[in-house]
Amino acid sequence: MARLSLMLTLLVVSAAHAQWSSIQSVDSVAIAGNHISVYAGRSVVHVTMLAEDLVRIRASRNGQFVVDKSVAVVKTDWSLPSMSVDQTPADINVKSSKVWLRIKKQPLRLVFMNAKGEVVNEDDPAKGMAWDGEEIRISKKKPDDEFYYGLGEKAGVMNRTGKSYTMWNSDIPAYRADTDPLYQTVPFFFGIHRGTAYGIFFDNSYWSSFDFGKESPDRYSFGAAGGEINYYFFAGPDPKNILARFTELVGRMPLPPRWSLGYQQCRWSYSPESRVRSLASTFRKKKIPCDVIYLDIDYMEGYRIFTWNKKNFPDPKRMIKDLAGQGFKIAVIVDPGIKVDSSYAVFTSGRDKDVFLKYPDGAPFIGTVWPGNCAFPDFSSPSARKWWGENFSGLVDAGVKGFWNDMNEPSVFDGPNKTVPLHVLHADDGLNTLHTKNHNTYGMQMTKATYDGVRNFLPNERLFLLTRASYAGGQRYSAAWTGDNASRWDNLEMAVSMSLSVGLSGQPFIGSDIGGFIGVPSAELFTRWLQLGVFTPLMRGHSVINSPDKEPWSFGPRHEKINREVIELRYKLLPYIYNSMVQASQSGIPAMRPMLLEYPDDAAFVGEDTQFLFGDDLLIAPVLWPGDTTREVQLPKGNWYDFWTETKFEGGKRIVVPAPIDRIPVFVRAGAIVPTQQLVQYSDQSPINPLSLTVYPAQVSSAVYYEDDGKTLDFEKGVYFQRDHKQTRSDDRLTLELSNSRGTYVPSPRSLHVRFVDVPFRPSKVFVSGTEIGSNQWTYDRVARSVTVRVKDTVASSRLELVW
Repeated sequence: MARLSLMLTLLVVSAAHAQWSSIQSVDSVAIAGNHISVYAGRSVVHVTMLAEDLVRIRASRNGQFVVDKSVAVVKTDWSLPSMSVDQTPADINVKSSKVWLRIKKQPLRLVFMNAKGEVVNEDDPAKGMAWDGEEIRISKKKPDDEFYYGLGEKAGVMNRTGKSYTMWNSDIPAYRADTDPLYQTVPFFFGIHRGTAYGIFFDNSYWSSFDFGKESPDRYSFGAAGGEINYYFFAGPDPKNILARFTELVGRMPLPPRWSLGYQQCRWSYSPESRVRSLASTFRKKKIPCDVIYLDIDYMEGYRIFTWNKKNFPDPKRMIKDLAGQGFKIAVIVDPGIKVDSSYAVFTSGRDKDVFLKYPDGAPFIGTVWPGNCAFPDFSSPSARKWWGENFSGLVDAGVKGFWNDMNEPSVFDGPNKTVPLHVLHADDGLNTLHTKNHNTYGMQMTKATYDGVRNFLPNERLFLLTRASYAGGQRYSAAWTGDNASRWDNLEMAVSMSLSVGLSGQPFIGSDIGGFIGVPSAELFTRWLQLGVFTPLMRGHSVINSPDKEPWSFGPRHEKINREVIELRYKLLPYIYNSMVQASQSGIPAMRPMLLEYPDDAAFVGEDTQFLFGDDLLIAPVLWPGDTTREVQLPKGNWYDFWTETKFEGGKRIVVPAPIDRIPVFVRAGAIVPTQQLVQYSDQSPINPLSLTVYPAQVSSAVYYEDDGKTLDFEKGVYFQRDHKQTRSDDRLTLELSNSRGTYVPSPRSLHVRFVDVPFRPSKVFVSGTEIGSNQWTYDRVARSVTVRVKDTVASSRLELVW
């Protein structure tokens, strides 16, 4: 806490503060198209209707605005929305089909309403928008039954109501539920009131804070130590539409390579080469699927970035090629600190090209990290980003496929705040600003430099980057994980809430260190964490140096068998997982979804962050507490099937289900058509064959199946395979229709196995595209109450019918 208090003190930008001063009454108004300028004394508020459900607010105390530039926002060109503006002596009314903004004049306060004129969000009458020197704050009314979610990576529960948070990217290992801040800054949140949602994105990269009713139960507020009032209001009312619009504004995750969705194994550190080879051989010998092995800082020569330790890794290119032959991809850690060493070419080239951070007097900033005294690239400079990217040529040439950006809060070992001093100067893409503005964006800018640099060497290959620190929109470049957690049950529980919150905040490619990075998990804890990992987009095991082994086989023969079967489930589900990530890349809706995202009007899910949805159709209820062999599950409305027993349950109820150590409770939505594949030891070991579809009947439902080569960008040119699935159920038949495929990608020749569950009687006939097929092409399992139809998979449409 002393460190945090010191940080807060240092982050006071103005030496002498005046009293808080709220914006006063409106003097005049200027209207130009979708832009309204409101003048109140010396203050100016700019209101811009970007879309019929999206409003931007900018405010300046003295009428002077900073350059309108954001590292987060990528969409700035919006079509002119249909809207109207009218004035009365008391108000300015800005209306579209989805939002009505009333700007009160005496004093200036903002009231956001829906199309019916019902208040959705409004400024606090007493405070509104206010300034205290360089500090800014916006205060809003807080209804008693309004709840708040978002803010990206925050420890503890997902519901932010009644709590306060700060945004200042910080390296704090072994965090707990009350640890704040952490590694990432995403100043975006939802307000949900009686099933109606709105969103606010406060695009300000300075140290910022959010108070959701902790100080006063009838008010919430957010603000920053510098910069300007600049926020976006998303009208909703559906939280999925808000998230889609937010990710349209700040960008979405690029479609990842399929191999990055397999199991990944990491520790600090796998070294020397013989240990890496032994690890790979053990995975294959024990037939435990795995796609990725990580190399931590010990692969480098004296922790110098972009080098190899010649003693421990004498021929990395050969090693990586041999491991590739076994189906492994190699990912390496890359930190920002560049050792100050005149014999180190990376340092001397960076010094000569003037790419390192400096103090305002021109002296270089030097901080201590793993290599010792280090210079730090100024990733806010285009030339520095270009220089950084060029340095990846050696790693790419050696065959490295994954790049892990770490220590990029940025974290340093010395200094009072364990980071770059606040008065260090950044280029800021030509604006030349202090670290106070650039701290929270440093990690994201590093991932941009890494992504763009590697892209130059691999122009048609999908990239996999992983980062610890980021800012809003960072999903455009990198996946993320929840930092240096601990091997504790409370950290397993937080792995759920934190991952859900990160996904809800625009970053869908998220996971946690399975088993906990710091400490020693029990066999039970590791297995339960691994089970959760099946249903997090990033599935990575990780452990700290000098800790016992935490590989899937490290906990005895019984748990090795269970852990193998857990990872096998991940690989069988890869088609479903991949389709869910495709959807995330296209819409911004994460694969791992809070219940409230789908059911905002269901009071049972207001504070629910121990169960979640994965994709459109799977409900996951991980076991999060020691010794538990049952699990209570709140089923949403509709019918749901137990994934393991295929028993059907009526939704809208709370049930208790068995959860032995070898099983994570999973439910499937009635109407789901779930694609799976055969077991493989790594993601691209062989083409999918057969492609299996499991149909969980409903009266009518539909789904889209997508497939491509999983590794290149050819899908952007139409080289993909996509078709619609539709199932219907009536009294005398069960039907699945498959449309003609779209796209030019043609999968390898394969069988299609369609399994219909919940079939109480043996069909009298089975038809494929109107032709009855013989019993050699279909089977009825009386015990499982299921029918499996086996046909050749084609790009042409077909129709499967079970008739009674």
